Amino acid sequence: MTLLALERLTVALPAGADRPHALVDVSLTLDAGEILCVVGESGSGKSITATTIMGLMAPGVRVAAGRVMFEGTDLARLPAEALPRLRGPRIAMVFQEPMTALNPLMMVGDQLAEMWRTHTDLPARDIAARARAALAEVALPDPDGALRAYPHELSGGQRQRVMIAMALALEPALLICDEPTTALDVTTQAQILRLIRELQSRRGTAVLFITHDFGVVAEIADRVIVMQQGLVVEQGAAAQVLGAPAHDYTRRLLAAVPRLTAPAPRAISAEPVLEITGLSKTYRPAGLFRRRRETRALDGVTLTLRRGATLGVVGESGSGKSTLARCAVGLLPFDAGTIRIEGRPLPGARQAAAHCVQMVFQDPYASLNPRRRVGDQVAQRPIAAGTGRDAARAQAAELFALVGLDPAALVRFPHEFSGGQRQRIGIARALALRPKLIVCDEPVSALDVSIQAQVINLLDDLQEEFDLTYVFIAHDLSVVRHISDRVAVMYLGKIVEVGDRVSLYEHPMHPYTHALLSAVPVPDPDKEHARERILLTGDVPSPLNPPPACRFHTRCWKAQSLCTQVEPPLVEVQPGHEVACHFPEERVIV
Repeated sequence: MTLLALERLTVALPAGADRPHALVDVSLTLDAGEILCVVGESGSGKSITATTIMGLMAPGVRVAAGRVMFEGTDLARLPAEALPRLRGPRIAMVFQEPMTALNPLMMVGDQLAEMWRTHTDLPARDIAARARAALAEVALPDPDGALRAYPHELSGGQRQRVMIAMALALEPALLICDEPTTALDVTTQAQILRLIRELQSRRGTAVLFITHDFGVVAEIADRVIVMQQGLVVEQGAAAQVLGAPAHDYTRRLLAAVPRLTAPAPRAISAEPVLEITGLSKTYRPAGLFRRRRETRALDGVTLTLRRGATLGVVGESGSGKSTLARCAVGLLPFDAGTIRIEGRPLPGARQAAAHCVQMVFQDPYASLNPRRRVGDQVAQRPIAAGTGRDAARAQAAELFALVGLDPAALVRFPHEFSGGQRQRIGIARALALRPKLIVCDEPVSALDVSIQAQVINLLDDLQEEFDLTYVFIAHDLSVVRHISDRVAVMYLGKIVEVGDRVSLYEHPMHPYTHALLSAVPVPDPDKEHARERILLTGDVPSPLNPPPACRFHTRCWKAQSLCTQVEPPLVEVQPGHEVACHFPEERVIV
């Protein structure tokens, strides 16, 4: 039975927008109990399709033509006061970033209970019981604790589970998920996708799932719709669209998806550029938070990176990846150990090291000054280092051309660029002092797959041209394998496995590495459903109170009593391949 039907829907944008319409003549259907995935790049119309169905369009955006038929009613023609009665009981939505969707000043239990207080006449005792049951159903490990917690006290995966619990609280017929796993670690993403699939199957809920990740599509979709600039360019069964795409745009998107395969190995210099030995970093609360416990973010990390090579660093949120990056570029002081860049130690030579190490951040919009022209921001560092203003501006123009941007755009402000263009500006700024080492902290995680491929290819080209050395931090293991020569796997502040990309990806030895690799979705429905999966249960333990001995033993299916008593050292088990596990197991990954 058809639950939702968009019939030749056209949505107009406000005057002055880049184009007159966000959606043009869009038609689609969604049956009860079906999962329909909508894919496409930013600006393709995915999210505005969802907000139009929900009646949450921005001011000035309006339905110009067509119908939004839900259970026989045209939502586009309903009076504004009627829509809130449908949201929650019949249609619900899970947003991309739960931290912005949840009220930071209200406890989770109060926000969840609000669903029943608003739409039902249930007494308070029954509402409290239903709220607890809703959190238990989405597999939160401590439902009672979560009810009393504020959003910032939960992990990203836990917050997303809360959002799913709120969306499903009143058992709606239609669940809309707008990029709900984009910002999550690969293991948490696997848990959330499994949860949505199980709840959808059990309740018969129809799901409209918006994503740009074709691996996610292969894992959960029954049917797929591909959108480009407000138009539906292809639709069909998931196996058909992913296996034999008919439209050139779909083929280009699929070709840009990074796979768990590696390019040919490169010759690497023996000269070390970055040497980290016994690095430890503890965050100590201050001020009003003085009574809180310390957080040991890094604990005895040792790494060596040679000239011209790329070291990929992977691990779930809270593993210490970003802390390691910030220590390596001198943005954070560390408590113990040494960091040497081209033989010079940090922090004593931090200013000198600034010329040979720079950083590319995850969110270029947050790292760029919105009130300054981008050309001035790229020229700022050479000017501070003593370069004349005219020479620095000329250098900025050269860098813009180098990263594929028009030098005429130097006079523009950050908001006038797309996400991919802003990341190119971040790369140009990092290159301004001609560094030898660049630390990239999740530089492509927020980008569409095609833009992601462009940025990765750019980094590859720049590395070859300037003999650059990279530390590349990411939670997308396919991207890491493509760009890295060696890969380090981190868990709760420690390195648990490190090796060259071929041996680590094809013959991982630590159970945690096995789990990470098996959680990566494959953009092929047949392979995705046939392969072995290792889905970790629960979340990463709090770094405030990490488990003793082997920190992974609380989630490890191989753990024995030794793992709870003795911390395993990081030892070389094969040439160039080190693992910290009492019971390492070589497993061939297909």
